[in-house]
Amino acid sequence: MAPFFYARNPPDICHGESLNLYFPPACLDMIMLPRYLFALCSLCYVCAAQAEIYKRVDADGHVTYSSTPLKGSKKLHLAPLPTLAPPRVRRTEADDFPRVDAATQKDRDNTRRQILEDELAAEEKALAEARTNLQESAENPGTRGSKAAQGSEASQVQTHEKNIEALRIELTKLNK
Repeated sequence: MAPFFYARNPPDICHGESLNLYFPPACLDMIMLPRYLFALCSLCYVCAAQAEIYKRVDADGHVTYSSTPLKGSKKLHLAPLPTLAPPRVRRTEADDFPRVDAATQKDRDNTRRQILEDELAAEEKALAEARTNLQESAENPGTRGSKAAQGSEASQVQTHEKNIEALRIELTKLNK
């Protein structure tokens, strides 16, 4: 950290709200020195990135690569690295999507509709049974179990109601 001095009337004063701080010119150089060093190191790094490569093969056949010329080394002339073209973006248009004829699609829709209607009938039957069980447990709390069992039966009723609602939405989408 650069030294600073409390000053009363020096030529270079930094006016703060509570203090007048004076940085002598030598201190300013000390503050700027790290910035200059950083800029210089950055330039050296860029220059080093473009260094040339030398190859040397000794009498035993050992290969040595270096960025500085060695005795008996040869400068390598490397071709630029090949670049790849960016991959093509796959089109997602409707033309790329496989199509089926109208009769096949109608058969698929009818099969799906039948499955959904069967599931809807099964869920309505399960909902009726769950409501009956809930009503019996409310009327006879001692025979059906505790309040926890009643809560479980109430959650089963809610689950069946949600399933029926989802099945009806799917059937509505299919009929459009």
